[in-house]
Amino acid sequence: MATEIGAGTATVRWRGLLAEAAARLGSAVDARRILERASGIEGAELHLGLDEPVTVRTAAHFEAMVQRREAGEPLQYVIGSWGFRSIDVFVDRRVLVPRPETEAVVEVALAELRRLGAGRHPTVVDLGTGSGAIALSIASEVAGADVWATDRSADALAVARANLAGLGRAGTRVRLVEGSWFSALPPILRGRVHLIVSNPPYVGESEVPDLPPEVARWEPRSALVGGPTGLEQVEAVIEGAPPWLSRPGSLVVEIAPHQASAAVSRALGAGFSEAGVQPDLAGRLRALVARI
Repeated sequence: MATEIGAGTATVRWRGLLAEAAARLGSAVDARRILERASGIEGAELHLGLDEPVTVRTAAHFEAMVQRREAGEPLQYVIGSWGFRSIDVFVDRRVLVPRPETEAVVEVALAELRRLGAGRHPTVVDLGTGSGAIALSIASEVAGADVWATDRSADALAVARANLAGLGRAGTRVRLVEGSWFSALPPILRGRVHLIVSNPPYVGESEVPDLPPEVARWEPRSALVGGPTGLEQVEAVIEGAPPWLSRPGSLVVEIAPHQASAAVSRALGAGFSEAGVQPDLAGRLRALVARI
């Protein structure tokens, strides 16, 4: 950073590094989150530790993270983890950044499980799990749930596996399997899955130029772009779901708001008895719910 560590007899302290980083990044929040990660001091203890001296090695680590954020890398990747509902998930460029919209989709999925009354050990499938945020949240919030999490990306599953290792006992009820959508699942699950949930790629090719730069440049394109229209992978999930669901059973899929009408039509055409779209926390249509 502009302050040379160890110059003369001056002692570098966190307070000075925090102020400089906030000015460089134009965000006091980003600077604070990076400082918390570099220093290991969080929450109420942070203010008490701002006047502590900083070692050369720690200051260099802090500087490297600030430079990454200055270059436009998402804050979540820079600090290496992010809160998602009740858990913290490790994330890097192999997986999507966890978003509040997806947290709302999980809430809808949990409501569907309660409505189904699936008993003490419901079977849930998370298609295209990425970091594992959805699967791990359901496992941690639904005691007894058996969760299968699939992804065609071995890199993404490596991230999910790291997150699974930190989940504790709930993690023993999550199985990670590699493959594209339903092809990853064992045949024994056909007709026995109470809930299928998915956050598939739903950005259209023509929409990519309109994405924020830190999304388009840094997040994995294969997890963002679903095809020319953006509906291709959503449709694949909808059309493949009925044979795997129990009766009754539900499908919950994250979609873009402008895809709501098409997704509902596709679900009804695929054999679901009813379908609708529920809003996210911002009031935008986000979670397709199809019931069979």
